[in-house]
Amino acid sequence: MSQPVENLRVRRTRKLLRDALVDLVEERGFDRVTVSEITDRAMVSRAAFYRNYRDKYHLVEQIFDEAMARLEDSMGADGRPPLERWSAFFEHLDAYHRMYGALLGRRGSPWFAQRMRAALADMVAPHFPPPRDESTPGLLPTVLSSMFAASITWWLENDRPLPPREVALRSADLAAAVIARANGWQPST
Repeated sequence: MSQPVENLRVRRTRKLLRDALVDLVEERGFDRVTVSEITDRAMVSRAAFYRNYRDKYHLVEQIFDEAMARLEDSMGADGRPPLERWSAFFEHLDAYHRMYGALLGRRGSPWFAQRMRAALADMVAPHFPPPRDESTPGLLPTVLSSMFAASITWWLENDRPLPPREVALRSADLAAAVIARANGWQPST
């Protein structure tokens, strides 16, 4: 009987801590935020923090892992065309724009931004055959993931001036140009 109450309490504590982290990153920048400030803002004890996380980096790691799971669910592999999945990706970003904006923005977490780029590279890599030019393995997914991360950051830092579908279309068009150019690469001699 106490299990559901405890689960609710744990979920509530985690939400408070995450919301506090986002607020503080927006105000002060990730590097300057301390665990003490997070717990004070969330109005939870340091013991409650440490029951859930090792440190602020672990908190960000958990936010990232859960965000990526939600992202993969939103994009799904349900037979939808890639552009529809990409639009779903931006709809997901839109729904959690404060969190992504805080963690990917100028004052955010470089670790989170790197993990986002790596996750995007992993998501696009299976869609491309090995490069004809063996001197550049992994270059195309890396470039595309950096371009996508820059598109996301631009969109969030500019208060999402385009609807999710429109920014998805524009970033997909840019990716198509890069892919077309990469498909014309000739092996080095």
